[in-house]
Amino acid sequence: MEIPSRALLLFTNKLGYQTRSFEQAAQTLRVEIVYATDRCHQLEDPWGDRAISVHFETPQAAAATVVDAVRGRKIDGVLALGDAPSVAAAYAARELGIAYNHPASVEACRSKLRLREIFRDAGLRTPWFRTINLDPLPEPALLNITYPCVLKPLSLSASRGVIRANNRHEFVAAAQRIRKLLESPEIRATREGNLDRMLVEGYIPGREVAVEGVVTDGELRVLAIFDKPDPLEGPYFEETIYVTPTRLTQEQQDAVQKCAVEAARAVGLTHGPVHAEFRIEGLDGNQAVWPLEIAARPIGGLCARALRFVENRNAENSNAENNNETESRSIGLEELLVRHAINHPGEWVRERQASGVMMIPVPSSGILERVEGEEAARTTTGIDELLITARLHDYIEAWPEGSSYLGFLFARGESPAEVEQMLRRAHAELRFTLTPRLPVQHPALQKTANSSTDRD
Repeated sequence: MEIPSRALLLFTNKLGYQTRSFEQAAQTLRVEIVYATDRCHQLEDPWGDRAISVHFETPQAAAATVVDAVRGRKIDGVLALGDAPSVAAAYAARELGIAYNHPASVEACRSKLRLREIFRDAGLRTPWFRTINLDPLPEPALLNITYPCVLKPLSLSASRGVIRANNRHEFVAAAQRIRKLLESPEIRATREGNLDRMLVEGYIPGREVAVEGVVTDGELRVLAIFDKPDPLEGPYFEETIYVTPTRLTQEQQDAVQKCAVEAARAVGLTHGPVHAEFRIEGLDGNQAVWPLEIAARPIGGLCARALRFVENRNAENSNAENNNETESRSIGLEELLVRHAINHPGEWVRERQASGVMMIPVPSSGILERVEGEEAARTTTGIDELLITARLHDYIEAWPEGSSYLGFLFARGESPAEVEQMLRRAHAELRFTLTPRLPVQHPALQKTANSSTDRD
């Protein structure tokens, strides 16, 4: 059914792949997108999208700018891509009287410390945790630190700066590495708060899963549970493969969904997309589900392309993983979320076919000189798409300092295990040549060095 003319306010960082995916979904629905982005206000609309220029590091001011810019226009919904844009979106939605999350709830999602406090106070499983100053670094023995533990910045995303320590020596080395990262010009330029502190918490063993969902009037609906088949045990926590449907038992799935609902309720999320991460300790018998993080936004990067939904012809059985829906036109997560934002959701459930994505890992830091094996990877059985998003001759940083992948592989198959193997086989065909970036030792070489890395 055609949707009457609507307008969606989309808060996003500078235009990228994920933004374009939402734009395509909006065009399909004949929904106008009004962009609010963090591009330089002095540029005269270089992409021709008439975006409202804001600074997400000051979310209330950004929201005020947007509200003034759309005054007199009818806005039907609000969406945000990314953690920083979601806070500004919350303030703007409140001013415009549009259903969305409260700003305090969204801000809590951006703070690893605040989330730990909320989960603890709500009675959810929470490891021991404390914050410590990075300069000067205190003696861990005086803080009653036990091992293994995990050190992490308070607000960086994508596992950036997250390091496991098994003893005092590793703890001190990890803290020094995190301090160096947070003192880097790149991080300082973000104007994030709490760059002089970090969070330390007990390490939680077990397998990790991700949940994609959507909240309507305070009720969370789980759209998919992703397995992460690669063990995330440290010392760094770069994510690689996501596969759905999950291979968890029904009992485990129920426990994860229950924890997701409780976590969203504890934080106070009321409307919009949700992406959350959980650890499951123990695989048989008494499973303990630990909430790691919850975010008031959809899954990042291009990973949403691993999800497809079909219209549910059997409305009384709307389970996202097990249903007998009639296969018809399928839509992506982006269209589902646009529909939800403008209050035209319909009844959509995840397709029956298994699917997955590999965020192609960065083997080592360096300048990307060459990519080989792309054709062989693309023609691997079951592979839907390969996208190399890293640019040749750019410096690519590995985890824990890095936050960008080399690209994405997508696959579909009859079972999650089959999809996982397809992704691994395709990845084995790829070869990346990265060369170390040489330090500049002489002022005369500075200009040359800068010219080769000014897009980092």
